[in-house]
Amino acid sequence: MKLLSFKVKDQIKFGPKVKKEEAVWDVVEIQKQLNVLKAFPITIIDGIALGYEFVEQVRKLVDAAQKHEDSAQFKLAYSDIEWLSPIPRTPKNILCVGKNYNDHAVEMGADKAPEDIMIFTKSPTAIAADESTLPVHADLTDSLDYEGELAIVIGKRGKNIAKGMAIDYVFGYTIANDLTARDLQQKHKQFFLGKSLDGSCPMGPYLVTKDEIPDPHALSIVTKVNGEVRQNGSTKDMMFTVSDIIAIVSKYVTLEPGDVILTGTPAGVGKGMNPPQFLKAGDEVKISIEGIGTLANRFA
Repeated sequence: MKLLSFKVKDQIKFGPKVKKEEAVWDVVEIQKQLNVLKAFPITIIDGIALGYEFVEQVRKLVDAAQKHEDSAQFKLAYSDIEWLSPIPRTPKNILCVGKNYNDHAVEMGADKAPEDIMIFTKSPTAIAADESTLPVHADLTDSLDYEGELAIVIGKRGKNIAKGMAIDYVFGYTIANDLTARDLQQKHKQFFLGKSLDGSCPMGPYLVTKDEIPDPHALSIVTKVNGEVRQNGSTKDMMFTVSDIIAIVSKYVTLEPGDVILTGTPAGVGKGMNPPQFLKAGDEVKISIEGIGTLANRFA
C-alpha cells in the first residue's frame, strides 16, 4: 500500500493512492460519512502504531467507498491537494546513518567506511514535502549538497531489539534527500546545524508498507540533478543493513511509531565531484527508489 499525507481545506489528512489514478482516497472522510469502523485514527502516526491492523482498516474503508454509489466523492485528485511529507512531523529528531556505503565514504575523503555505525540527527523542522520548492539558504551556505536515501519508518515501540526481529518493527519505507550544508559541517565540527536547515529533509512521495518491499536491500537508488544522473547505486551495498541499524540504534534509543531513520547515501554527491558541484537556485533534484517512486524538489 502506498500512503501519502496531504492538506486540503487547511486539514492535514492521509490516505492510500488510488490504483491507476493520480488521486488519493480520503479515508478520514470515508469513515466520517459511512461509519465503517468503530474507531479510526486521525493522524498517520496513530495509525502506524496500530501496525497491520491499520492497513486492514484502510483497506476496509476503501472497499466501502468503492461499493458506494458515489465513490468519486471520496477521491481527491493530486492537483487538488497540498502534498506533505508522508510523516509530517516525527516524534523525535530524524535519525541518520553516515557513510553507510563504502564508495561514498571514500569520495568524502575516508580510506574506507567506518567499522562502527555513524549516527547523527536532523531536526523535525527540516521535514519538507515532495514537489515543494526549497531554499538554498544562500545567506547561510554556498555548499548545499544532495544525498538520495532510503528511509525506514518505524512501526512500533522497541528497545534492545534483536537483529533477527528488527524487520518486525518496520512499518514501511520512503525516500529522503539528506540535504547538507557542507561548509557548516566543517565550521561547527559536527553535523546537526549543517543537516537541519529548514527544508533540508524532503521525504516522499509515498510511505510504502513493508509488504510491498520484501527485500529493502535489492533496490536501485538514482539521483538526478537537472536531468543529469549523479547517483546510481543500490541498497545492496549498504555496510549496515536495515536490521543492523535498528538493532544497534535501539540499544541506545527507544524507537517509537513514526520515527524515521535515513540509511545513508551511495556515491555521487556534489562534494565528491571534481570540482565540487553544489546546489543553486533554479536546480531540480529527483531521487528515484525502486518500488517507492520519485521524490522531486526545486530550489530557489
